[in-house]
Amino acid sequence: MPRMKKTEPKPVIRKRDAAELGKALRFAAEKHGRQARKGTRIPYVSHLLHVAGFVFEHGGSVDQAIAAVLHDVVEDCDDVTDTILRQRFGREVAALVKSCTDTFDGDSRDHKRPWMERKVRYLEHLAKAPRAAVLVSACDKRHNLGALVDDVCREGRPYLNRFNSSAADQVWFYSRFASIVEGKVPPRLAHELHELAKAFAELAGP
Repeated sequence: MPRMKKTEPKPVIRKRDAAELGKALRFAAEKHGRQARKGTRIPYVSHLLHVAGFVFEHGGSVDQAIAAVLHDVVEDCDDVTDTILRQRFGREVAALVKSCTDTFDGDSRDHKRPWMERKVRYLEHLAKAPRAAVLVSACDKRHNLGALVDDVCREGRPYLNRFNSSAADQVWFYSRFASIVEGKVPPRLAHELHELAKAFAELAGP
């Protein structure tokens, strides 16, 4: 029998898209390079890599993964603006990042509106946001919630004292978030958010 010709698998990510993703990773590493996750020595870029990974795992596009890598860069780096993101990464990525940002115009990394004011407005925005942006935001909160649950399990409820909001406020926010995104994200992600929000509420409760 004649031997069948072996065909090479098609690349999952096109060369051009891989280059854009690499550019975003370098940009984020440069801008967030001196930042750590709150109360830890863990480089902040660890969070960004996790969020981008969740985006891919739940069927997101390269542009969504790039937005995941960059989702905090305007909020947390005062030398980066929406205009800079549009120029470097295109209109779609910049729009996704803006949709995932809960700060007000004029806020800076160290001077933001009160936590509750920002979160209430963000949840209202999320209810009407495009599904592409909701997926990125949901992957962000999925990693945050998973880390919170792990940290509180390991260090106890006093761990939450390092945050600007109360434990009760955080329980409210994550529970409300999980409810709002249900039906707008893949079922597995929605389930994980609900289960983590429930676990967090039990750990952070009275």
